[in-house]
Amino acid sequence: MTAEPPPTEFWGLLKPSETEDFLALARPRSWARGAVIFRESDESDSVLVLVSGRVKAYSSTGGGTEVLLAVRGPGALVGELAAIDQRPRSATVEALEPVTALMLPLGAFQEYLRAHGRIALLLAQTLADRLRDADRKRIEFGAHDTLGRVAARLVELADRFGQPTEEGVRIALPLSQDELAGWIGASREAVSKALQTLRADGTIRTSRLTVVVHDLPALRARALDF
Repeated sequence: MTAEPPPTEFWGLLKPSETEDFLALARPRSWARGAVIFRESDESDSVLVLVSGRVKAYSSTGGGTEVLLAVRGPGALVGELAAIDQRPRSATVEALEPVTALMLPLGAFQEYLRAHGRIALLLAQTLADRLRDADRKRIEFGAHDTLGRVAARLVELADRFGQPTEEGVRIALPLSQDELAGWIGASREAVSKALQTLRADGTIRTSRLTVVVHDLPALRARALDF
């Protein structure tokens, strides 16, 4: 890893010996911004740990609408469902910016899990955390209006990827309003209106592919107001 991953991400939870064994089996890969790393419905043949850069996971509806499922960053394990059920990919994973990763063939990763029982438990915990997160988002969808859901996603991005600055927490992430709309299950117009409301009351400032959160407690209160 070129930088210390968040301690809650998969890579940050490994012990030194577990890290060494993973590195011995993995090979480095890189992708340009916009490159598809995994494609929905393709055969599952590998997993990867992100070293640098961020990716989005999304699914496409029958009508061609892109539904954003998650954003992952350095230290995250990606493609882990394949290690459990060996079924086709459940989502497309695309690089939001230049990405480097450690890729491990599925068979090698399964051997790694058999050799390190603690990692199998970590994998189960990772999947449980993501299931809880999905449940929380479903509750938000029923309980929040669009403004509350936009606030909740901005709080999530600020907590995970935000950089403190003199004017607030800066979120530099190449997500469009269409992608944000797909993430929260709203129209682009409704998302645009919600962002305008947050700008008007001084909670955030937006520019191209960047959001600065001036008042994170106020934004968090909006996200919890249901």
